[in-house]
Amino acid sequence: MAWHSRPRALRGPGTARPPGVPALWPHLDLLGDFGGRRGAGRHVEQLVWRWHGPLDTERFAAAWQSVVDRESVLRAALAPGPRPHLVLHEHAHGDVVRHRAGGAGWDRLLERDRRRGLDPSRPCPLRVTLVERTDDPAGAGPVTRVVLTFHHALLDAWSVCLLMQELCRAYLAGGELPGGERRPDLRDWAGWLQRQDPAGARDFWRGAVPDGPVAVLPARPGPRTRQRGRGRTEVRLSPAEAERLHRWAALRAVPDSSALETVWALLLYRAAGPGGAATVGFGVTVSGRGITLDCAERLPGPLRNCLPMVVRVDPGETVGRLLTALRDRALDMAAYEWVSTRRIHRWTGRCPDGELLQSVVSVDSLPRPPGNLRNELADAGIALEPEPAHGACPDLPVALLVRPGGDGRLTFCVDHDRNRISDADARLLAGHCARLLRHLPGTDEATTNGAVLDVLAGEALPRIAPRPSRPRPAGSWLRPRSTSSGAAVDRAASHP
Repeated sequence: MAWHSRPRALRGPGTARPPGVPALWPHLDLLGDFGGRRGAGRHVEQLVWRWHGPLDTERFAAAWQSVVDRESVLRAALAPGPRPHLVLHEHAHGDVVRHRAGGAGWDRLLERDRRRGLDPSRPCPLRVTLVERTDDPAGAGPVTRVVLTFHHALLDAWSVCLLMQELCRAYLAGGELPGGERRPDLRDWAGWLQRQDPAGARDFWRGAVPDGPVAVLPARPGPRTRQRGRGRTEVRLSPAEAERLHRWAALRAVPDSSALETVWALLLYRAAGPGGAATVGFGVTVSGRGITLDCAERLPGPLRNCLPMVVRVDPGETVGRLLTALRDRALDMAAYEWVSTRRIHRWTGRCPDGELLQSVVSVDSLPRPPGNLRNELADAGIALEPEPAHGACPDLPVALLVRPGGDGRLTFCVDHDRNRISDADARLLAGHCARLLRHLPGTDEATTNGAVLDVLAGEALPRIAPRPSRPRPAGSWLRPRSTSSGAAVDRAASHP
């Protein structure tokens, strides 16, 4: 049984037009998918918290509406047309749905909610679902799962964590969030982007991407899989194994993410099988908040970005040299994490279909709630416990999603397009990744890349099917124009 909060009227016809801002690159990069595949749950992500303690649903719904009233991103909608733009409505309805205990199964409910999708042309790109539970494993009282489902056109996971914190503050305040509209917001970010001179970014990316072929697939060409949809395969490093890897990386003055990227680069090199040195490329996710905009770390919006990491792998060089090369490139890229991948492809002469990356390495990095908020919740008999994220379907054949656990474990999830990579090959790839990560802490300064890959000698290589032809979605918002006036996609790519 589902319960819905009462709708709040939107601005009616004949009233003044809501203010708008130019569409930003995250919106433009996603516009082509809005037309025909909303039921696939593409670009939709879910974050889940367990709410331990009492929960007043009416007060919760009022608190969520109060957050919607304050946060301009939750009242934003994308408007189509020759010049797509973002409309900021004065009012929007915050959708809250409650499923009572004994209803649909958990996995089925999540999948159904994700496939229901969200329409970025309507305000409020985030839906809240409350799912009652009666089987609290700790036996500490009532538990409710809070599911936040959101669209990447206007929000990212970091943003949703910030909004969840605001929701808790409003709930503790009786359902009304004190204070006025948040600034900075999307308008400030749009203004900041428009003020950036792209010359420095263009010069950097042109120098960072060498000429010649780039190996981008962690698998060898293979037959069709005869499977459909997305698949996920998980492997874990124990707390002791994760700690060994962390100490090994720290002794070499590199973050854990560089060790993860090193292993992925080696797997790309192995799949390419060049024999000598080769250039490999893959995507890495960045928060997009390391910019010179005051309080950007507290700004809800689609700032998270995926940038191409391109590096040379030589089997005769030491693994330490590859580690530092990846670390240094990540530091250099940090100054330009506001640039879209589409634009990087144009600057470097690459096609916008992903010639620089066909996979991505994504490490969970989310803001922690302030200590005073946790204490106030505890005083009210409430505790929040995050559950593993349920990520969006990426537009790539494979993604390595890395999630640190609260108990010290490290979980690796290989998310794959089952049309391209079968479940069996995804398990093979995940296993190879885990084996190399467990092996790295046993290496020394003289260990070469080739010696690390020897750990997998004799192991079968994962296979990937050819890319299927995909028709343009019906009703796409970005329709090609004549070559005399320039394609809409090219115009979109000209934004930062």
